[in-house]
Amino acid sequence: MTQRLNITNGDSAAATLSEAGVEGKIIPWRDVLHEGPVDSSLSLEALSKERARFISEQGWDDFAHVSGSFTERDRVIRHLDYFDEVVLWFEDDLYDQLQLIQLLDFLARGAARGKTLSVIVVDGYIPPLSATQLKHLDKTRPRVTQEQLELAKRAWKAFGSADPTSISKLLDESTSALPYLAPALRRHLEEFPSSVNGLSRSEHEALTAIGAGHSTPVAAFLEVATKQESIFLGDIVFYSYLERLSGKKDALVTWKDGTPVIAPTSERAREFVEGELMLTSLGREVLAGNKDWHSIHNRTRWLGGVEIIPGEEGWRWDPAQRLMRRGVAASSRKRGAAKKTKSGAPKKRIPARRAPRKKK
Repeated sequence: MTQRLNITNGDSAAATLSEAGVEGKIIPWRDVLHEGPVDSSLSLEALSKERARFISEQGWDDFAHVSGSFTERDRVIRHLDYFDEVVLWFEDDLYDQLQLIQLLDFLARGAARGKTLSVIVVDGYIPPLSATQLKHLDKTRPRVTQEQLELAKRAWKAFGSADPTSISKLLDESTSALPYLAPALRRHLEEFPSSVNGLSRSEHEALTAIGAGHSTPVAAFLEVATKQESIFLGDIVFYSYLERLSGKKDALVTWKDGTPVIAPTSERAREFVEGELMLTSLGREVLAGNKDWHSIHNRTRWLGGVEIIPGEEGWRWDPAQRLMRRGVAASSRKRGAAKKTKSGAPKKRIPARRAPRKKK
């Protein structure tokens, strides 16, 4: 009898597949790869240790628990002797597409030699699908092609590169073999500091939501979710964004009483999500593009293989041109132009900059 291994994005999807009677062993992948360092040159096990360390440092899970979970899943896909087929069940968003290319890259390097590889990608979520729908997807599951494997290898390498233009170059090529990959990677690039105000797209949308009256963390989270082409962001990660935008000094958002926002522990989660947030005057200035958040705060962030160090220089996402570039923020250039004008230099007209465009 043919033995199958099914791999999907997390516990909820895994439970859904199990309840629908999908044949074979089912394991969740879980890792939130769009946050924190990802060195794609590392072995699977070495990267898992680095990822477990990052996740535990954020307070999202206990190190022993997440490390043990990663060790077990890695053991299963490292030794596929028991299985004849590996079926990948994923969704269309950034969270899932990064997991998919990691797995395809790994499996393309020999772990699945002689095995049948199949992939099912859902436009939307797996859990809401009925057993009938899942069984139809299962029955018609397509085989992974060599073109998909080669594209995934290039994409995984680009995502883990220290140069984000590696992703831009990949997007200039045809990515039709994995039809949801290009939109997901573009969404990833939008998380780099904006050339307009130093905010990532998620940070910009969070502040906009709070300023528009969605003043509790859960209300802001739900409002930001409505702006996404494909929802990828979980609430716990979103709350960590609010903490990053807050602090005792130079905060963009605080609680209504002026105290800093600190992402919740499980013990105080309800108190947190029902609290009332407000924008500071600095938050309004940054949101308007008059000041640059990335040159004000002092928190380093990793996106894939890129360490984003605070400062006016460095990699920026230009939302008007929709491309990555190095350079000084728009607000800094405006201040520089103003200084030149005051010192007697010829006046130079500074073109108005558009706010980040939102896709419908």
